[in-house]
Amino acid sequence: MQIPLEISFHGVSRSDWSEAYIREQAARLERFCDNIISCRVAVEQPHHHQHTGNPYRVRIEVRIPPNKDLVATEEPTQVEKESYLQPVIRAAFQAMERQLKEAVERRREAVQTPMSEEQPRALVVRLFREQDYGFIKTPEGREFYFHKHSVLHDDFERLEIGTEVRFVPEMGEMGPQASTVQIVNKPGARESAESPRRDDIPPGWRNA
Repeated sequence: MQIPLEISFHGVSRSDWSEAYIREQAARLERFCDNIISCRVAVEQPHHHQHTGNPYRVRIEVRIPPNKDLVATEEPTQVEKESYLQPVIRAAFQAMERQLKEAVERRREAVQTPMSEEQPRALVVRLFREQDYGFIKTPEGREFYFHKHSVLHDDFERLEIGTEVRFVPEMGEMGPQASTVQIVNKPGARESAESPRRDDIPPGWRNA
């Protein structure tokens, strides 16, 4: 995970075994998705249930590229006289595993689908390599954020200012973002003497 696992307890005593079990289950998630950004786990005992037994609620929040949040919450519907925390934790993580499998499968299908000529094109205008993200700009002047893991074929390191890409536009929490980013041309490869000059090409990108 890019960000260390966060575990919190509310109305429930923290114990070594419960924290160790949560860390074990969280590590399993990376078997289904190897580029998890963050994972937060909250274990709580809702106040309105305390008089009906000893139920627990476990909420898991996982973020995966491109800034997609998955949430799984487990709370027993049937309150036994004596409830146990471990099966509630396990059920919450099983629910999250199913969501991750579905998300990874959808991404795999998108990668296997040939890129369409109708998909918009843009140029890389800003890169923040150490933070694993950048921005692209369309000929119409629209800018889109993209994350390293949104670049197909692990090509993020090949990107440069001026690289032309095709992408799928989406609306993220912070505004427009690009997914399924694929390199079309490296800088200097797109314009030739026979092709018209384009105003959206950054200075220094044109062939000599």
